[in-house]
Amino acid sequence: MNAQLIQSSISRRINDFLYVNKVKTIQIQPSPTKPRVLQISKFYHPVSGGIESVVSEITEGLVDQQINTTVLCTNINSETIVENQRYKIIRSGIFGKFLSTPISTNLVYQLIKRRKDFDIIHVHLPNPIANLGLLIANPSARIIVHWHSDIVKQKRALKLYAPLQNWLLKRADVIIATTELYANSSNWLKPFSEKVKVIPIGIKDPSINHSQIDDSVAVQSIKNRYGNRRIIFSLGRMIYYKGFENLIDAAIELPDDSCVVIGGTGELLESLQQRIIQKGLKDKVYLVGRISEQEMGAYYKAAELFCLPSILRSEAFGVVLLEAMAYSLPIVTTNIQGSGVPWVNQHNKTGINVEPNNAEELAKGVNYLLNNKEIAKEMGYTAKKRFESDFKASDMVNSVIEIYDGILKNKKTVNTTLYTYPKQANFIQ
Repeated sequence: MNAQLIQSSISRRINDFLYVNKVKTIQIQPSPTKPRVLQISKFYHPVSGGIESVVSEITEGLVDQQINTTVLCTNINSETIVENQRYKIIRSGIFGKFLSTPISTNLVYQLIKRRKDFDIIHVHLPNPIANLGLLIANPSARIIVHWHSDIVKQKRALKLYAPLQNWLLKRADVIIATTELYANSSNWLKPFSEKVKVIPIGIKDPSINHSQIDDSVAVQSIKNRYGNRRIIFSLGRMIYYKGFENLIDAAIELPDDSCVVIGGTGELLESLQQRIIQKGLKDKVYLVGRISEQEMGAYYKAAELFCLPSILRSEAFGVVLLEAMAYSLPIVTTNIQGSGVPWVNQHNKTGINVEPNNAEELAKGVNYLLNNKEIAKEMGYTAKKRFESDFKASDMVNSVIEIYDGILKNKKTVNTTLYTYPKQANFIQ
């Protein structure tokens, strides 16, 4: 049944493509005050990641305001699971990955099956399988694209994906970017600048959430574990754009009374561990794997500063920086051209921005904060204030709801035909 439904929908959309001059339109009526919303994400909490945490914050915030919300995502295995708690979560089973993209026919099927169930579909990109599913399902709902990052690495695959993604950007009612800096630097978004809205990412204050727990014993335990040295803390998936190899190399230039602690898992974990051994740093750099939510606060509190050594625009914002700021930590990040990272971490205010992919410069930035305690303390204080004023989850959610309300006020005619695409080269970076 699933296969028949998908095949029928694909045939219908191919027919649109072959007869592109036959423009098909639909009338979208104004929706009720409380819209039915579908959030589409590659994965979802408790799977960790920046996009996953943003989708969780938005979903929880919408549900708190009595907005009927469903989450559709891929699962980490082949099993499809439907969870019904405060809201419905559909985790579609996958049968593999291709270029880091989970492949799920069930997600496509869910979109076809439920294409009339929602007033708003809020899709978080990059997510090629969701993009394909929306093309095939062709829903009548208003579509919000949340642009978290350009696709930077897989340029060959992007040549094939470009028409599909461009279709979705043209089909979208609104495109949300996380910083003005990233929106202006994205060749993908420039043709659609008139419908781009900037909403900075916000999170609930994790220091408040953890403050109800006396974790002083856990904090001291972490400090004891690393010989009461000053801890440079970092956190993230062990993948190509995070630049952890530079932080490992930078540790050679750090003082003996300091150490680097990096949390997270991923495909590069083993090679990074080998690098530590080869550099003779096994007593100075520690890869601690996944850190549980219960332990996370203690690691931040035990740290002297936080470092995010990312090297590419795939690091579009750095959600983890908000957590560090919430714990009043000064930050060392990289000045990635076109990324929102150096906007989040304001140079000489909340921390230091250094040249990306440069271990020597990274070490200089870390050493500057280690050697200037009062300046580092002031930067940590400023980081906390910036977090409280600019990166609250409630502000992000309210801004999203304003967009929902705005696009639902009036009727709209939507052209659902497969569009003629601009030259793909215009979108390749």
